[in-house]
Amino acid sequence: MVFDDITAQFEPAEGRLLTNVAVFDLETTGVDVTSDRIVTAYVGVLDGAGNVVEAHDWLADPGIEIPEGAARVHGISTERARAEGRDACEVVDEIVSAVRALLAAGIPVVAYNAAFDLSLLKHEALRHGIAPIENPSPVVDPLVIDKQMDRYRRGKRTLDIVAAHYGVALEDAHEASADAIAAGRIALAQAERYGGDLPSSVAQLHDAQARWAAEQSASLTQYFVKIGKLSAGETLDGAWPIR
Repeated sequence: MVFDDITAQFEPAEGRLLTNVAVFDLETTGVDVTSDRIVTAYVGVLDGAGNVVEAHDWLADPGIEIPEGAARVHGISTERARAEGRDACEVVDEIVSAVRALLAAGIPVVAYNAAFDLSLLKHEALRHGIAPIENPSPVVDPLVIDKQMDRYRRGKRTLDIVAAHYGVALEDAHEASADAIAAGRIALAQAERYGGDLPSSVAQLHDAQARWAAEQSASLTQYFVKIGKLSAGETLDGAWPIR
């Protein structure tokens, strides 16, 4: 199976929050985690210096039309997915198996805005009769960490902007491998930059991010109600790393 050697040999390094990290990203037919489908996926492992030591990627035929807007973002048309993509059920099963094995070995899985990718993967698994990863852990989300550790910085926090902030190169944005690798390198940079301000173990960091994400969602809900983007009583879903 994929990543067998890495999962068998993995041991967290003493004195460092992050050493080897897994990285994960999906490109999809849209942004609805319950109804949209996987088009491309990437799962890899980086060493502590951010070098790729193993990687696997997938192109699926999602079984539905890929909207033109989504195709413009990631570059995969319906025609190409049908011609070159593999059966969606097989692809989803392999992605779930890869991510599950890495988590089971204790290797933290880095995903930028993890609740999107992991939630969509869960619903894809359920759609195809595959046992989903119900409580993925440990997960590292550079977006949640950035919002917590540098909460007053102005401007957008899209992956490209946050990558530049941490000195991480990002070419071919919205290509699954490029986005996943950049997210992993951001997480490594954050672990170095914030050092003693972060929890001392990945398990503690995982739990802290769940709290931070809920707080961030509550704060954003208040702001959206204030500007009229949400009605009073409406709330954003702050569940993390899966909803």
